[in-house]
Amino acid sequence: MSTGRRGFSILLADDQPDVLEALRLLLKAEGFQISTATSPAGVLQSVGGEDLDVVLMDLNYTRDTTSGREGLDLLAELRAMDERLPVVVMTAWGSVEGAVEAMRRGARDYIEKPWDNERLVTTLKTQAELARALRRSQRLEDENRHLRAGAPEMITVSESMRPVLDLIDRVGPSDANVLVTGEHGTGKEVVARRLHALSERSVNGLVAVNAGGFSEGVFESELFGHVKGAFTDAKADRMGCFEMADEGTLFLDEIANVTPQQQAKLLRVLQTGEVQRVGSSRVRRVDVRVLSATNANLGEAVAGGEFREDLLYRLNTVEIALPPLRDRRADIPALAIHFLGREAAHYRKEVSGFTREAMDALVRHPWPGNVRELAHAVERSVLMARDDHVGVGDLGLRRREDGAVPLQEMTLEEVEGVLVERALTRFDGNVSRAAEALGLSRSALYRRLQRPGGLP
Repeated sequence: MSTGRRGFSILLADDQPDVLEALRLLLKAEGFQISTATSPAGVLQSVGGEDLDVVLMDLNYTRDTTSGREGLDLLAELRAMDERLPVVVMTAWGSVEGAVEAMRRGARDYIEKPWDNERLVTTLKTQAELARALRRSQRLEDENRHLRAGAPEMITVSESMRPVLDLIDRVGPSDANVLVTGEHGTGKEVVARRLHALSERSVNGLVAVNAGGFSEGVFESELFGHVKGAFTDAKADRMGCFEMADEGTLFLDEIANVTPQQQAKLLRVLQTGEVQRVGSSRVRRVDVRVLSATNANLGEAVAGGEFREDLLYRLNTVEIALPPLRDRRADIPALAIHFLGREAAHYRKEVSGFTREAMDALVRHPWPGNVRELAHAVERSVLMARDDHVGVGDLGLRRREDGAVPLQEMTLEEVEGVLVERALTRFDGNVSRAAEALGLSRSALYRRLQRPGGLP
């Protein structure tokens, strides 16, 4: 694990000089910047005066060599000083009860003496890296307090997301049309809402619509509106999405699945800024910023004659590509904790965290459904949890590391999700062709994709 340009700073606390020296030699070789303390008072003094990434402290000192009471009292004081500073505790007596109590009081992890060198180093680096990531996230949050209150939160500490956030911040205040690309469930609509919130158009509305889900018969009516009597069911005048988004933002999701005939009609509006309701001869001018999204490769669609190149140019003044969750695994703990807090409040359950094994399982899982699948898994785990921490069994992650699950172990919903995913992959994200192969209508397939956990 990379420590960045500056090695992690660690405070080692133990009343035995030989233990401190052994730890110092081990961690110095791993690039740590090391401070030491031999008493609770020395620990408090160091934490108050140094910039630390992590503390490794013994639970037992000279006053009491077996119960760990001194260490637990010290831990409480450290939490009061800086609750974000990660503390890893050590115990020489194999006292699992004491380590569990320390974890309950806020320790991030525990190590038993004699320790395993590899596990100790990995644990300390992990906790230090998480602490730095949280501090970076806090700094970004402080720097972005100028954002309007309506801007949705983007929870990320991953390096792969930093260029994305930078691009959003630079492009958001403009009127440029933006194409957001990425796999299903990566958060494309969240990006669109943040772009809108950063712009001066945020005082007006954002209208979100599944552009690829309309049949030929209703596409014009939904996007451009209609007048009374224009067709059998037109019992009154109706404003279309472009008019509703006037002086605001229109978000066109699943843009790759708009048919060639619909693409031509959409292009005309983007070129002229004029809409004409179905059945009306009156032309209305609109001032709309268009954000669009797709999981398909529009360049390949253009090359294959399935998407108009001139429409693509109108849509992607700037393109923002979202990485899949498997390429931003550093974000999984923060995202999982965020979803846990939200769902625990929603279902009024006293669930406050994940066991270490559960969090490890979350980080290792392949997440083909990306952030949407993670949110669904956490929601389910909150409902299933029997105590205040989610365990591995509560998550229901039965997929093996290679991604394969025997058919007989799947639910009917999971089998359906696998078939949908395979059809979309076979037809390069073309919903119409995937739906035809599955024996479904386009709208029926969209309903399956849009529900929580729509893909496995």
